[in-house]
Amino acid sequence: MYDLLKGLTVVEGSAFIAGPTCGLYLAQLGAQVIRFDNIGGGPDFRRWPLAASGASLYWEGLNKGKKSVAIDLSRPEGRELAQRLAAAPGEDAGLFVTNFPVEGFLAYERLKALREDVICVRVMGWADGGPGVDYTINSAVGVPLMTGHPDDPRPVNHVLPAWDLLTGAFAAFNLVAALLARHRTGQGREIRIPLSDVAAASLANMGMTAEILAGGGLRPRLGNELFGAFGRDFVTRDGKRLMVVAITPRQWTGLIEVLGVGEAVAAVERTRDVDFRKDEGLRFAHKDVLMPIFEDGFARADSADILPRFDELGVCWGPYQRLEEALEDPRLFAGNPIFSELTQPSGETYPVPGYAATLPQDARRPALPASRLGQHTEEVLAGLLGLSGGEIARLHDAGVVASG
Repeated sequence: MYDLLKGLTVVEGSAFIAGPTCGLYLAQLGAQVIRFDNIGGGPDFRRWPLAASGASLYWEGLNKGKKSVAIDLSRPEGRELAQRLAAAPGEDAGLFVTNFPVEGFLAYERLKALREDVICVRVMGWADGGPGVDYTINSAVGVPLMTGHPDDPRPVNHVLPAWDLLTGAFAAFNLVAALLARHRTGQGREIRIPLSDVAAASLANMGMTAEILAGGGLRPRLGNELFGAFGRDFVTRDGKRLMVVAITPRQWTGLIEVLGVGEAVAAVERTRDVDFRKDEGLRFAHKDVLMPIFEDGFARADSADILPRFDELGVCWGPYQRLEEALEDPRLFAGNPIFSELTQPSGETYPVPGYAATLPQDARRPALPASRLGQHTEEVLAGLLGLSGGEIARLHDAGVVASG
């Protein structure tokens, strides 16, 4: 947690991953993020994985440090409250993150009628408004058909929702950029960010679409091999499976030195008239003869002997380990200063991450837990919208809002 965005008030009306991730990053940088949900919880309130109590570990993970308001969004008065929250007054308010549809009660024009300079960042599935989630966008863009073993034609879905996570970060960036522009010009705006466009642009930015359009054809499935460079999983003599990548000249020469395969690699260079030190692409182009050499080198080596030397010589490698093993890795979880031990609303106590970046010149504050659903209903309605105690009591009695 840092204070770079302290003073901002962002309202979030969203579900699943991309929208809540945007709000999470803003909260971890010090913004006051207020999330509104239906009374009883939105569509992701009970999403797996679950704690023993039945509470969603997923929901409380994505909503750390946010305030929670519970509203009956099926009723006109509840929807009006949500609109007023999204377009709340204040120089550093009127900032709204949502994945509600373009049309409807949270449409930009409805919010703009309440506040001319409102900023609305809207996460979408497809740009035309059609429904889409990370996994359906990923299947459509072709990544699962490039992933997997070359001898198995079945598509391989990625367990990590990459487009959701990229979109969440992109949405946070766009909100801050729009706020800077509003400070200069006084103008608000709506920003629509479809997962489909993030996915398409990302593949194009990496040259993957140009590769096909320029006549390179469809990229083959390579299993665990790295496309266009040297990288793959190897197994040592003591059974340790490692992912090893040699992109830079230093990584390449260090790998050769540690494994003692210099003479064999030099023989290939002489036979095929190439220099693998100068061009990483050549290592990929000649992998048919290089891979067996390195497979043999790893098969003759014990991990305890080679891994310290890999680190000494700058070889890029990583172990294959289960998540429960990774939890004991000090570089990732155990002792990592981005984590704080917290008790969450589920009743579970476990390490919770704060902001993933480190700002050496700023003091890192501990991560904050998620709120109980509706925990801040009265506080937000009074503080942000200026409702009186009597008005809030009436809303409670009518079942329009609820507290947690």
